[in-house]
Amino acid sequence: MKVQTVSKTGTGSSSALVMNTNVSPFNVVFGVVVTGTVDYTVQHTFDDPSVGFTTWFPHPTIASQAANADGNYAFPVTGIRLTVNSGGGTATLKLIQTGIA
Repeated sequence: MKVQTVSKTGTGSSSALVMNTNVSPFNVVFGVVVTGTVDYTVQHTFDDPSVGFTTWFPHPTIASQAANADGNYAFPVTGIRLTVNSGGGTATLKLIQTGIA
C-alpha cells in the first residue's frame, strides 16, 4: 500500500489527496501528527477532481483537534485534505487507501 502524505504549517489548507473511487471496498485509514501548537481538521469532498474541489466537509471525529489523531473513511470520497485552523505549528497527514499499490 502506498502512503500519501501532506503537511501544513500555519493556517490554511493543504493540497488535496485524490482518492480512487473505483476500489471496492473503499477504505482509507489516516493519521495526523502534530508538531508545535496547532488546531486542525481533516476534510473530504465529493467533487469531481478533474473540475476542481470546491465544497469541503469536516471529518465527523477529526475536527478541531490539537493532538495526534487517527481515523478512517469507509465510504467513497474523491479528495481528502488537511486544514490548519490556528497555530504556528505543523500538522502532517498520512493516509493509505486499500487496494492502491
